[in-house]
Amino acid sequence: MKKSAATMKKSKTGASTGTAGDAPARLIDARIKELGDWRGETLARVRSLIKQADPDVVEEWKWRGVPVWSHAGIVCTGEAYKSVVKMTFAKGASLDDPSRLFNSSLEGNTRRAIDIHEGEKINEKALQALIRAAVALNTKKKA
Repeated sequence: MKKSAATMKKSKTGASTGTAGDAPARLIDARIKELGDWRGETLARVRSLIKQADPDVVEEWKWRGVPVWSHAGIVCTGEAYKSVVKMTFAKGASLDDPSRLFNSSLEGNTRRAIDIHEGEKINEKALQALIRAAVALNTKKKA
């Protein structure tokens, strides 16, 4: 029997996964609303850019409150802190970043992050290219 888009399932980590109408999307909506300031606006904008870059992205809510976007594996997370909205790319160290968006977690062997501060303009084209590259890396067939 085919599952509907609203059917929830558990990932290997036990996190709920699903599509736009599912609980993770509602939890992300609530987080954005709860922030109620530039961080919420920034997280909402980042979310929109991710969905535009990859319409098949899956929204998840992991680790007791972290928005996660996945496609054949984690693409990135979106966390709001007091002075920054942080996008962490799970395999960021393996991605080309010609626009130099990565500005945090640069010393790691796997992850890379983008810290967005209040008032900073997002290079939307470059961010979407980075998201598409992360999806391509996740979906690449192993030889």
